[in-house]
Amino acid sequence: MVALCVLLLIAAVAVFFVGRGRDGNGWKVGAAISALGGVLAGVFACVHVVNAYEVGVPVTFGKVGTPLTSGIHFKSPFTDVTSFSTRPVDLDLHDKDVVEVRSAQGGVLYADVTIKWTVVPSKAVALYRLAGTQEAIQERLVVPDSREIIRNVFAKHTSEEGYASAREQIGAQIETLVKQRLAPRGIDVTAVNLRNVKPSDQLQEQIDKKIQQEQATERAVEASRTAKAESERKRIEAEGIARANKIIEQSLTDKVLYNQCLDAYREAAKANPVYAVPCGTDSNGTPVIVDSTKKN
Repeated sequence: MVALCVLLLIAAVAVFFVGRGRDGNGWKVGAAISALGGVLAGVFACVHVVNAYEVGVPVTFGKVGTPLTSGIHFKSPFTDVTSFSTRPVDLDLHDKDVVEVRSAQGGVLYADVTIKWTVVPSKAVALYRLAGTQEAIQERLVVPDSREIIRNVFAKHTSEEGYASAREQIGAQIETLVKQRLAPRGIDVTAVNLRNVKPSDQLQEQIDKKIQQEQATERAVEASRTAKAESERKRIEAEGIARANKIIEQSLTDKVLYNQCLDAYREAAKANPVYAVPCGTDSNGTPVIVDSTKKN
């Protein structure tokens, strides 16, 4: 814009001097228009508008000035203004940008992470000195620091914790450390989302084998538990039978057995023409079975 202003003013002067020695007002009108254009270009070169949700960093001949907030500002025509957005920016580390990490056991995992960050307006000058542009802030500061922290956090956990049991804890640790690292530089991290953690093919194969081994162990333990329970049941049953037999043995005397034998023969004689006659005078007598259907 400054160059245009200068050119228009030079053109106006040239047209004015050329047309002064000639008839007609065309040369004068052309000179006036060129001069007016030069003045307007100069005015616009001294005005800069910072859009909403942006902050501007003015630089004049290499000297960085005070940050410019949203609105209209007057500046030197030799001042360049670099704008930074203060809206949150989503940094998606997935697909080709996915973070490859290693667990404490050496297993390889792939972490998909989204980091939401924004520029702190009061630190815009410091960020300009560090990076220069919004894109450079992300590529030079946010991305490398975030990747480093993600790898360091996963390295303190086992593979199983990384992809399953401790994902929320790991995500919280990453968010805390990223905020602590970037805040002093003027970058406000509002959220870190650990969206997905995927084991590598080799690690997945190891996980599958471990699961199969654990399932086999569980089946063996269950079978051992069942066998032990069955053995215990049989032992209890055998002890019960033994105790019952011992009680019967203690309660059944010869006299009782002799009387039970007579009762059994009497019942049989009622239904059949057979009866029993005990021999002997005591309980040791041997019964004689008599069949009444046979005649002498």
